[in-house]
Amino acid sequence: MKKIFLLVGGSLLSILSYGQATISPAKAQSKPVVITGGTIHVGNGKVISNGYIAFDKGKITAIGEGAAPNTAGADVIDASGQQVYPGFICPITTLGLVEIEEGAKGTVDDDETGEYNPNIRSIVAYNTDSKVIPTVRSNGILLAQPTPAGGVISGQSSVVQLDAWNWEDAAYKTDIGIHITWPASAPARRRAFQIPGATQETPAQRAQKAVAAIEQLFTEAKAYAEMGHAEVTNVRFEAMNGLFNGSKKLFINADGAKEIVQAVNFAKKMGISAVIVGGNESYLVTDVLRDNNVPVILKETQRLPDREDDDVYLPYKLPKILQDAGVLYGLTGIGFWRQRNLPFEAGEAVGYGLTKEQALSMITINNAKILGIDNTTGTLEVGKDANLFVSKGDALDMISIDVDAAFIQGRNINLDNLHKQLYRKFSSKYGLKADL
Repeated sequence: MKKIFLLVGGSLLSILSYGQATISPAKAQSKPVVITGGTIHVGNGKVISNGYIAFDKGKITAIGEGAAPNTAGADVIDASGQQVYPGFICPITTLGLVEIEEGAKGTVDDDETGEYNPNIRSIVAYNTDSKVIPTVRSNGILLAQPTPAGGVISGQSSVVQLDAWNWEDAAYKTDIGIHITWPASAPARRRAFQIPGATQETPAQRAQKAVAAIEQLFTEAKAYAEMGHAEVTNVRFEAMNGLFNGSKKLFINADGAKEIVQAVNFAKKMGISAVIVGGNESYLVTDVLRDNNVPVILKETQRLPDREDDDVYLPYKLPKILQDAGVLYGLTGIGFWRQRNLPFEAGEAVGYGLTKEQALSMITINNAKILGIDNTTGTLEVGKDANLFVSKGDALDMISIDVDAAFIQGRNINLDNLHKQLYRKFSSKYGLKADL
């Protein structure tokens, strides 16, 4: 039996690694780096033409316009005619948790059994050897939030940097929040079969019962947190302590206006810092979100609206609506393998009201603020981590983007990936010019 397992395991490994070159994590920054001559997009709306940026030991040491200061022993990169950006940040993603979505259950590790799992930590399941990760780095996405799914309370998420040997190396900020799916009270699309004489619950009644169960659980967890040291440890309640002391946020999946308002009021009642995830109808309740300082992470712009009578371009316009309403908003490229399209999803909003710098902020500093990492990343400022990349073209445009170099905490990372490898392989077979 052992020989059979070894044979099967070896065959699977051969299949997964066929034609793929090893991409090792970069070593720590050993000398200063100065990038000169490029157009620097700071990430907070400011743009520096013919600028320079210097970093050493993983931290940005200087940034400005014109000639760069002399830095002894530095590697100098001439970025003339190119664009310099902060590393993009992708929240609410299955990156590193799902490798092959359909037909290979062993490569899917984003949920657990049961409905209430606040103690589950997605970070320990994060696979740094995922072949998906290098493909998103090639589009400037350098940090992400691998997020658990399933059940009512899915578990805890962390922020990772996308160039690491293992999950401990990858961890950028651990256990930042707990994820919950708010019960929806919308009626089912199809009328359910009814047993004659039986009493049937309406969707609204089911949702009401589910909300009551959530409130009961959180009330008990809050009481547990206020006890200090319990005689008997409750692992679920221990995981939720951070919600009540402010060290964790509650990420609430809610799309409908009614559900968003319910979720905001619930968080306010419990004294919890909340983030709405999805928020398809957030445009209807912007005052509630703004007045309660609740940000929104939009799922996508490249989609159709939920309601048949809505403006077909509403998803593209939604970031501008939230911008004008004073609501903090971010964006995720949620969906299998679609994380790499994050900058293009942001770019779609430029044609519907946002400026390019506002769209850039949506996936840099805005996402950083929502995830609680804006003190170290999200903009190119002295003292922050050197998470940045250089592109030959507009990074929000899928036609002109061409990431030439990328750095995570000052480390010059490898931008090769499986897609590029296959392109070179078959270009060689058919005598085509391969420039990747």
